[in-house]
Amino acid sequence: MNFFRHRLIGLPVLALLITVAGCSSADDSARAAVPSPGTKVAELCRNLDKVVPAKVDGQGRRDPEPASALTAGWGNPAIILRCGVERPAKMSDPEADGVEVNGVGWLLEKQSDGSFRFTTTLRRAYVEVTIPKDRTGDGMAPLVDLAPAIKKAIPEGIAD
Repeated sequence: MNFFRHRLIGLPVLALLITVAGCSSADDSARAAVPSPGTKVAELCRNLDKVVPAKVDGQGRRDPEPASALTAGWGNPAIILRCGVERPAKMSDPEADGVEVNGVGWLLEKQSDGSFRFTTTLRRAYVEVTIPKDRTGDGMAPLVDLAPAIKKAIPEGIAD
């Protein structure tokens, strides 16, 4: 009888452990550091989150962890957008590479892992888009998809 009582107590514990393990199992969710901009920039970023497209470069939206209105993602491996990032030091370099895509200026930085990081220029908030190495074959197609939302939500000007 004592064995039976332990067995009943053990079943709920086992169920809890299985549930916790299932919730914490490794998956292929992307992760992105959430920026911490000031109030005005955060509001612009929340507005951007409301108007970004459901698909970028033909890929559906899959936001990174932790969930935030300041970050968004599409596809796997994920194209990651972070709004309200700090001004990149590279923007002070007169030799830095830049491009304009559909009326939005971008600082272009190739990363050591083969990915590309683009950061908006001359906007009231810095918006960073990282295109992973495995997704660079389509060039700047993601920026083409994101340009209308950025123009709508992030006014031209100089970020604070």
